[in-house]
Amino acid sequence: MVLKMKVELNHICKSFGNVRANHDISLTIEAGTIYGILGENGAGKSTLSKILSGFITKDSGKILLNGIEVNIQTPADAIRAGVGMLHQDPLDFPSLSVLDNFMAGRSTLSKRRIKSNTSRSLLIKELRQLSVTFGFDLHPNDRLANLTVGERQQLEILRLLSLGVQTLILDEPTTGISASQKTALFAAVKQLALDGKSIIFVSHKLEDVEELCDRLMVMRQGQVVGEAEVKGRESAELAASLVEMMFGRELAIPAKHEIAIDKTETALTINNLNIEGDRLSLQIDKLTVASGEIIGLAGLEGNGQQLLLLACAGLLKPKSGSIRINNMDMTHRAYRNFRKAGIGYLPADRLQDGLIRGLTIHEHFMLRQSNSGFFINWSGTRKITEHAINTFNIRGKPSSKVEKLSGGNQQRTQIALLPDYLSLLLMEQPTRGLDIESTLWIWKQMIERCERGMMIFFVSSDLDEILQYSDRILVFSGGRVSQPMDAKTLTVDKLGQAIGGKFE
Repeated sequence: MVLKMKVELNHICKSFGNVRANHDISLTIEAGTIYGILGENGAGKSTLSKILSGFITKDSGKILLNGIEVNIQTPADAIRAGVGMLHQDPLDFPSLSVLDNFMAGRSTLSKRRIKSNTSRSLLIKELRQLSVTFGFDLHPNDRLANLTVGERQQLEILRLLSLGVQTLILDEPTTGISASQKTALFAAVKQLALDGKSIIFVSHKLEDVEELCDRLMVMRQGQVVGEAEVKGRESAELAASLVEMMFGRELAIPAKHEIAIDKTETALTINNLNIEGDRLSLQIDKLTVASGEIIGLAGLEGNGQQLLLLACAGLLKPKSGSIRINNMDMTHRAYRNFRKAGIGYLPADRLQDGLIRGLTIHEHFMLRQSNSGFFINWSGTRKITEHAINTFNIRGKPSSKVEKLSGGNQQRTQIALLPDYLSLLLMEQPTRGLDIESTLWIWKQMIERCERGMMIFFVSSDLDEILQYSDRILVFSGGRVSQPMDAKTLTVDKLGQAIGGKFE
């Protein structure tokens, strides 16, 4: 017998201090449907998802499953009620095996039973059967740390299904996964809906919602601003309607500048560069980049793109070869020399590598003032901070701790901290996890800088983003690097084939 679950949220409210994260939200998700929750960063989508999955308790309102009110206080309560959540960053244990992670969350009785070889073998069989059902390639004895984000998502879905989940919440699931993994994920989600599961798909990406969802609601500033049927709607008309609901206005796509590569002075030259990483080595015979040019670095994560960025930032010494910028040989110089040469780096992990947890926006700008002497000019730095917050439209105060900001505002803060002039900017996943408005804003800033002569190398798992903003594209596959490709001559299909290793 196939179990089905209808989900109803009635007048859900949740506040954090003076901030109303969710205000009087009601919605109904029928069994066997994929229901989208769309909104910009900070709209309240994740808060609502965490209330239903037990990670946050609501202030008021009701949750009904198949017409029966339930009291969900913890994630364990949610699992017992048949509700599970796949987080944007999977909550798992990288040091353990795939099988150990698959076993997580079972009852005390089950934990005693799985100590026996017989029970472990049954769980291995269940994991393999589920993997085959959904076309996943997961091996029980592999260490989780060796899996990609997409494979960890796949494992978490199977774990939740094995625990009896009938309602599955997916929070920004396409962030940080490859195109092929996204295809596998969407196929699995559609199969789950056909099997009668209720799917809640939380996203800020219009194209993902259009492709996957049956119906959706749009949130803005903690409230529901509208609902829409997805199937049978014209894509352009639906997208325009959703953007209007999300932001209250139309958003202009920044126009990528045109650059005549052969007529522009070379500003960066790489010759016979060999870089050794922990898992692979990277070889680039020759690359010249013009002033103002944007170079997209495409490929599955971990295929050498980050090695090139680290070498160009002065954070990783190449084994051989040379890097010259503006006629200066930077190859074996210290990191501070790269900074003085006007090279900036925006890492993918904003809180781990780009910003400092526990410090405020104001304190970050204070640290940036390297020539302030022994004493700190707090009032002067505060004025600089306030000007940056206004200029870069950061939704926060000088006293706001950076970890409390949304992803888009953390990225805006990172950009605000960059020097006014840069020769080369190296960006890892610059718009990962950001809403449409933040994405367009970031690229508008970048394009304006490029028109003043700044070069960009950027890594993105979003092939549309690579094609939209690159002048030329390098494809990375297993440490091999393609010749530069003119972005105007490529399509998503052609680029995907190149990423699969089909390039000269």
